[in-house]
Amino acid sequence: MTILKGKKILIVGVANKNSIAAGIAESMNDFGAEIALSYQSEKLKSRVEALAENWNCSLLTECDVSDDSAINETFKNIKDKWGHLDGVVHAVGFAPGNELDGNFVDASTREGFAIAHDISVFSFIALAKASRELMADRSSSLLTLSYLGALRTLPNYNVMGLAKASLESSVRYLANSLGKENTRVNAISAGPVRTLAASGVKNFRKMLSYNAERTPLKRNITAREVGDTASFLCSDLASGITGDYTNSPDLFRDTYSGHADSVFLINTGESSIVDYTANNNQVTISGDLIVLDQLIDQTSLVSNISILQISSTGQL
Repeated sequence: MTILKGKKILIVGVANKNSIAAGIAESMNDFGAEIALSYQSEKLKSRVEALAENWNCSLLTECDVSDDSAINETFKNIKDKWGHLDGVVHAVGFAPGNELDGNFVDASTREGFAIAHDISVFSFIALAKASRELMADRSSSLLTLSYLGALRTLPNYNVMGLAKASLESSVRYLANSLGKENTRVNAISAGPVRTLAASGVKNFRKMLSYNAERTPLKRNITAREVGDTASFLCSDLASGITGDYTNSPDLFRDTYSGHADSVFLINTGESSIVDYTANNNQVTISGDLIVLDQLIDQTSLVSNISILQISSTGQL
């Protein structure tokens, strides 16, 4: 298939072959895109050059996402080479290692918070600003990568969870700002993927095992599968999707069975088929649920859902 044929896409954040960004570049190449890759510094240039040989990469450019002048120079190079741009993939996230180990309050510092949000969040906004002229009125796409820690507390993920929550909010605000220019903005919130960057999170292997045991597919997803999702979202097949995040469905589904007097549920932003029944206060809930003040004995199509709490017998 060539769903990206004719598309010119910049991928920011490819640093090694064992990364989600590499899976995205591989997929987009296979689907026909012409790719530009950025590297953070001269130190990483040779590594990215070696990776670029595997893909239809016609442009390599240095881009330190913490430096606005470097970002502007990147898009000047793209303008000189291509004249326009159809997509930007932001696969960048960073927090100091000491922030990703232990109790959130104990590990958090003002400096670490600022670094995590500058590199992981503001860089996406900066890329959107700098690419705006090249992408306007082209059915273009901005795409970033989030994670479950934006919605739930995860051991050792700490300040990155706050950064990812801010990143997801940025997606919505950017989508609203750029929609009139026919630029779409979305995020992918994938399950845990075995990457070099993820190894910096303490006990990540345990996280992988825990997730694999509990997903419907009984396995973790791959970087290439995330890449294929990215290819779809940056293609014209997704021309009506913006301000949204695509997640691994297994991560957002809970099942509870037991006695309950009432169920309290919270809105999260997806549409799902939800099964929940109540017979003599025996409740079985499977799926993602919306705010309700009483139990409903039926199967319904409910919008925007996730279990928050089940009372009487305890909490989820």
